[in-house]
Amino acid sequence: MTSSSNPSEVGPQRKHLLSPGPPTHPLSRQDWLDLEHLVKVEVTSEDALHPIESALLPGAESGWRAAQPGEQTIRLIFDQPQRLTRIWLLFIEPEIPRTQEFTLRWSRDARLFQDIVRQQWNFNPRGATRETEDYHVDLSGVIALELTIISDQSGGDTHASLAEWRLSMSLVRA
Repeated sequence: MTSSSNPSEVGPQRKHLLSPGPPTHPLSRQDWLDLEHLVKVEVTSEDALHPIESALLPGAESGWRAAQPGEQTIRLIFDQPQRLTRIWLLFIEPEIPRTQEFTLRWSRDARLFQDIVRQQWNFNPRGATRETEDYHVDLSGVIALELTIISDQSGGDTHASLAEWRLSMSLVRA
């Protein structure tokens, strides 16, 4: 850029137009585990129109939804111990304002679980309708992951839901 003592004398600006960046959805940047072939899933309940596979398998559109209100648990039990380096969760609630809490745990034996994170999120249809959680971890020998969701801390009649749950053994490539 040229400098001038007279503000009315503006020189040419050096510039370069950037092309749009890569898509921001994590599936485009990551090699995610094929959960369909690696885990058995246990779930406390599921709506027939929103089964758990809708949150775990790429390309599914509707996500998982519990069949009834109250605390819900989704447990992934691996056929073989895994080393996990990334856990990605997406929750979407476009209609009902509420405070959700979830706890994510892991285990080497599917009996004793250790907390990874406990998180609360305030959903509000006027802006905070999506919660994305992206955890970079280093967990070896994982036999089970457990996600417990309390859909409404105030005890409302809401149903827990999960739009997507992805796992990876490697960090994002540069």
